[in-house]
Amino acid sequence: MSLKAFHIFFIVMSIALAFGFGVWGTRDYAQSGSVVHLALGVGSFLGSAALAFYGVWFLRKLKDVSYL
Repeated sequence: MSLKAFHIFFIVMSIALAFGFGVWGTRDYAQSGSVVHLALGVGSFLGSAALAFYGVWFLRKLKDVSYL
């Protein structure tokens, strides 16, 4: 596995983890009403969006590099 393929895999897994944590934070806020959980959820959603933009930028930058 090349470094490019591993990096893309790592970015995708990070997006999934951040999104899942955002879902958990907002659901926990709905149950408990804790503003901290809301802030963590919203921050995680923003982080997953930032990671998605970074992933697109990375793919465009290294479009000529092979995956192998």
